[in-house]
Amino acid sequence: MDTEAQPTERDRSSHPESPGPEERSRFALVARAAEWLPGGRITLTLFVCLAFLLLLNAFVVQPFRIPSGSMEQGLRIEDRVLVNKLAYRFGAQPRRGDVIVFDGTGYFGDADYVKRVVGVGGDHVVCCDREERIEVNGRPVDETSFLHPGDSASSVPFDVVVPSGRLFVLGDHRSDSSDSRDHLGSPGGGMIPVGDVVGRVDWIVWPHTHWTHLTRPSAYARVPAASAEGAHG
Repeated sequence: MDTEAQPTERDRSSHPESPGPEERSRFALVARAAEWLPGGRITLTLFVCLAFLLLLNAFVVQPFRIPSGSMEQGLRIEDRVLVNKLAYRFGAQPRRGDVIVFDGTGYFGDADYVKRVVGVGGDHVVCCDREERIEVNGRPVDETSFLHPGDSASSVPFDVVVPSGRLFVLGDHRSDSSDSRDHLGSPGGGMIPVGDVVGRVDWIVWPHTHWTHLTRPSAYARVPAASAEGAHG
């Protein structure tokens, strides 16, 4: 029986079966769609690519243009950046030092803004200490690696505790940035709801000479959690 079964299997493999009903149905559907569209399969391919890009833009990554100098010298006017919209999904939260894009409606203005996270929920943020540095939870932060040359940490003193679920944000070009400092007396106290964050800026993609992958600066690595402030006074 075995010797008779082997040639049968070889014969079956040497003559591929014709597509099944489901495959024929899919092929026919694609063919009909291509015939209906002007340009045929080329137009259909373009539509599929466009749909993919729209889904990518809606859920994964979104390009933004930098309209002002508030984040110089890291992000310059007319830079194009890619915002990672999955960075804070699945339980992740913005962290101190992240550069984010957020919807400022009701807080800053009816537009999207790009700023750096300086304080998260529960943080005590103060400016400035004796050396003109920002303090977060009692720990001074050395911002020289990203602060605009010639700028101080802030010309406006502040002493705030960030409410839970909100963010205290500043521009890197402090003398040319409208940020949480300027809205302390506004609804919400200039603190951005985490739910209004669009995503994290991960890449500068244009111009090509400025192509850069943005990383979280180490300046915030030693900042203690809000609950530990008393230990570091």
